[in-house]
Amino acid sequence: MIEAGSATRVVGAIAELRALLAERRAGGASVALVPTMGALHDGHLALVRRASELADVVVVSIFVNPLQFGPGEDLDRYPRTLDADVAALEGLQVDVVFAPTVAEMYPSGPTSTRVVAGEVGALYEGASRPGHFDGMLTVVAKLFHIVQPDVACFGQKDAQQVFLVSSMVRDLDVPLSIEVVPTVREADGLALSSRNRYLSADDRRAALALSEALRAADAAAAQGVDEVLAEAEAAFGAHEAVQPDYLVVVDPATFLPVESGATGDAIVLVAARVGSTRLIDNARIRLG
Repeated sequence: MIEAGSATRVVGAIAELRALLAERRAGGASVALVPTMGALHDGHLALVRRASELADVVVVSIFVNPLQFGPGEDLDRYPRTLDADVAALEGLQVDVVFAPTVAEMYPSGPTSTRVVAGEVGALYEGASRPGHFDGMLTVVAKLFHIVQPDVACFGQKDAQQVFLVSSMVRDLDVPLSIEVVPTVREADGLALSSRNRYLSADDRRAALALSEALRAADAAAAQGVDEVLAEAEAAFGAHEAVQPDYLVVVDPATFLPVESGATGDAIVLVAARVGSTRLIDNARIRLG
C-alpha cells in the first residue's frame, strides 16, 4: 500500500484502472472499494479509514451518477469538488481515486441494461425518488465489475442503499464482501451528508428534528412499535422549515415495515425536506 502522505493517483479511464489493479493483484494485494459521489466529508473519510484496515489497496470512486437522479432533482447543482476531495484524502491510505466522466461510464448514453431494485426499491426513498435505486444499483454493479474489489465499504446512514446493495451481492453471487460503517454525526447529532452544505443557518438548526425523532424512537423502543412511531412523530415537532416525508420502522432482514407487537431488532427510517434540501437518517433500535 502507498505510504500515508504519498500522492494519490487520480484515474479517469476504466482501462487504466484495470491495468493498475491487475498489477497490484499479481503481487498478491487485496482491494477495497469506497464508492462515492464526491463532496467528501468525515463520513466518507471514515469509510476510507475502514477500507485501509481491510485491504492492501484502496480505491475511492468519485462519480455523480445521472441514472439515480430523477427529473427535477439536484443533479445539476450536486457539488462536484474533485480537487478538494483529492486533497481531503491526503494522508490517508488511498492508492487510486477513480474519477470517470459520464462519457467514460456511459459511452453510448444511459444504459438500456439496468439492475432493478425490486419491491424494497420502490418503498421509502424509492417512493419519493422513482427509479433512484435502479440507477444506484446499476452504477454500483458497474463499479464492482470494473474494480473487482474483495470488499466494498458503505455507510449505515444510507440504510436502504446498504440493504439493496447487499441483496444484489447475495442474489447475483458477486464475489465480494460488504462492510457497513456506522453513521458519522456532528456533535449535536446531525448526520453528515454532502447535502448539508445546502442548509442555511436556520435550516441547519431545524434539521436536528431528524436526529431528535430518532432519539425519541430509541427511548420508546421497549414499549413497542406503536409507541416508537408516536414518540418520534411528537419529537419531530412543528418546524416551518421541515416537511416530513416518511417515518417508518422496518425489519432489518426484509426492510419491510414491522407489524404492531413486533419485538427484536429494527431500524427507524426518517426523511424530510428542510428548506429546499432533502435529508435522510436512520437508527437501529431493539423493540421490547
